[in-house]
Amino acid sequence: MGLLTAVPIIPIGSVLAAENNGFVAVNVIGKVTSNGKGIPKVAVSDGYNIVYTDANGAFGFTSHFNAEHVFISLPSGYEIPSEKGIASFYKKIDKREAQLRADFILNKLPQDDNKHAFIVWGDTQIQSKKDAKQLITISAPDTKAAVASLGNQPIHGIGCGDLVFDHFELFDDYKQAVAITGIPFYQLIGNHDMDYTARSDDGSQATFKSHFGPTYYSFNRGKIHYIVLDNVFFIGLAHRYIGYLTETQLAWVEKDLQTVPAGSTIVVSLHIPTFNKLSATKTAKEEELGSMTSNREALYALLKNYKVHIMSGHTHFNENWEKDNIYEHNHGTVCGAWWTGPICGDGTPNGYGIYEVEGDDIKWHYRSTGFDKNHQIAVYKKGAISEIPTAIVANVWNWDEKWKVEWLEDGVVKGNMKQYVGLDPLAVELYKGPTIPLAHKWVEPSITDHLFITETSPNTKEITVRATDRFGNVYIQSMSV
Repeated sequence: MGLLTAVPIIPIGSVLAAENNGFVAVNVIGKVTSNGKGIPKVAVSDGYNIVYTDANGAFGFTSHFNAEHVFISLPSGYEIPSEKGIASFYKKIDKREAQLRADFILNKLPQDDNKHAFIVWGDTQIQSKKDAKQLITISAPDTKAAVASLGNQPIHGIGCGDLVFDHFELFDDYKQAVAITGIPFYQLIGNHDMDYTARSDDGSQATFKSHFGPTYYSFNRGKIHYIVLDNVFFIGLAHRYIGYLTETQLAWVEKDLQTVPAGSTIVVSLHIPTFNKLSATKTAKEEELGSMTSNREALYALLKNYKVHIMSGHTHFNENWEKDNIYEHNHGTVCGAWWTGPICGDGTPNGYGIYEVEGDDIKWHYRSTGFDKNHQIAVYKKGAISEIPTAIVANVWNWDEKWKVEWLEDGVVKGNMKQYVGLDPLAVELYKGPTIPLAHKWVEPSITDHLFITETSPNTKEITVRATDRFGNVYIQSMSV
């Protein structure tokens, strides 16, 4: 009895306040309109619940106690609302108020968006004002020129995580670069966009959210449904994280897909790849550190009835893989090898992905910064690979298994080149060893499978590598022997 009587009596209200810790449910009401007229059947979410606007564009629900934003899944046919290029599709929930009025005003596109395009920036990763200057003066204007080359169609961008390299004061520089491109950009969170002083994964997203809103959401353009996810899970220790999708997100994706017809094309964007071929050959411990998404099969199961393209970054190399209904594009980076040279660790030039959509179909190519779309191959002379000194080497960085890579000797077709797994010769020259590059001596070349080799005839004067992609586009690079 003595122990029981020693327990202090705490008012019930105080207990509730402590348990809620400031996380309270808020009544949300609002309308989604265009030119003063309500838009029906628009999905509105707080990241937990999803409701749909009525015939007048109105909606209302009680938010989840842990929700921080209310956001819409932009319907097809409308402009992406943005502020200086940063997509603005959400309202922040003020926990001090019992009710939130969240109205969204959209503008109709002047043309049909069944035909549209999008650009994926992987890992802009700016760490200093010097890095930011390169993004602002080189990469962003290059992207603007690429946008112009795509003609008069709706175009948007996706910043595929690691927008900055732990320096959150540079988010403003990133935004400046986005504004230069002339198109609206959606953003997703990467491992270098997280607050590592937080005590849990939830808290690690605070700074990113203050700039860009929710870390998972969806939108529509034409016939394509886009889903953006956060698969960087902070485990509360220094810079330690794993590739992992929380149950909260997976449950939300399941709800989000309920109104997306089976057979539709879906584009899923996340930072850490769901899978990549070379990391799959490594140990489970290396995967645990964040090279792939550990519970990817749960995501694949939700997507099994759709045609899926996955956009990822993080690795600083370019790799494509395809299985069943899924094609993953793991992008080379805008920053290359962390702004230390003109290529990534696998020899892929600094650059970004360009995707052109028509109905349910998507075509793509990799755009190397400073080059036009025909720059798709690098060819190296004999001796470039020390293990095979007599071999001519080609790096076809956006290769997948439906490409054909041939070589010609003095204009005569000789056959298909042999695939080779190894290091790109230029990457070795620029990055291999503990003394280079000067800016980041920890940068090293990375093994890739998009190298091709061949032996040449003794009297050959000119070698031509001819690569044909899955869409029938032919790219040629010649070199005198």
